[in-house]
Amino acid sequence: MNVLITGGAGFIGSHSVEALLAAGAHVTVLDNFSNGKRANLPGASDRMRVVEGDIRDLEAVRRAIAGTSHVLHLAAQVSVQASIADPLDSCRQNVLGFVTVLEAARTAGVQRVVFASSAAVYGMPRELPLTEDSPVAPISPYGLEKSIDEQYGRLYAGLYGLSALGLRFFNVYGPRQDPQSPYSGVISKWHGALAAGAPVRIFGDGQQTRDFVYVGDIAQVNVLALAASETGVCNVGTGTSVTLLDMLSSLERAAGRTADRRFEPPAEGDIRFSATATERLRERIGFVPAAGLDSGLGALLHWNLDRRGG
Repeated sequence: MNVLITGGAGFIGSHSVEALLAAGAHVTVLDNFSNGKRANLPGASDRMRVVEGDIRDLEAVRRAIAGTSHVLHLAAQVSVQASIADPLDSCRQNVLGFVTVLEAARTAGVQRVVFASSAAVYGMPRELPLTEDSPVAPISPYGLEKSIDEQYGRLYAGLYGLSALGLRFFNVYGPRQDPQSPYSGVISKWHGALAAGAPVRIFGDGQQTRDFVYVGDIAQVNVLALAASETGVCNVGTGTSVTLLDMLSSLERAAGRTADRRFEPPAEGDIRFSATATERLRERIGFVPAAGLDSGLGALLHWNLDRRGG
């Protein structure tokens, strides 16, 4: 397998690079390094090349995709709030960028495209757990963009025979997620606050539920999805949701310290409860998550200690 990974120097991308190299694949990383970091990538390998370029630049994508058989598309504007603040730029990256990658894949004769979608396509769930057949009703430009990407994936499959699968990631966490970034999830932000001895800001009562997925598991899903034949969409979660306060208690145990909890008004548009069914992930992609929340948080803690030299 010769795989192009867009956004390969980013949080999920760099873990996916490592997993694919470990599986024996040849990997090309395409990244504009606006958020991704070269330091995230493994050392020099004769099975990895790095191309600096933007997914909105068709010629850059074509140069990177030459000779590859599969595409893992992860490059994106990943912040819901940023999509609300600047929907035009978000659309350019998440819709135009994705169609540019699809078109380059089609003309290059790529066998398969696996791309990052999001649980944000569901909006406010009408029923739980969410399945791939649950209503799609996004409440942010980001969620809408991911829904549009899924439609483009189906369209390219129907029109051109391009095998395409969208992975609806739930709440991903783990090493290399920068807590200072506006794109970071709640675990990364709270862990950063704990490590710095700063207050942990809790919006609302903390009883919101989320399905937290360790990034190493996400990387393994990506490897399996590239080799699978499933098309359409697939939810990617653990199948177990916890409250934010329960997650914070696990984080405190991993860090060996108690958080200074600061409760603030709920965030506007915040989804109260979230949970996903994982039957399709297990039966058609062949994956069962390996990392529990405590072990995943422990790995995040050790990474931060190593990074800080502690």
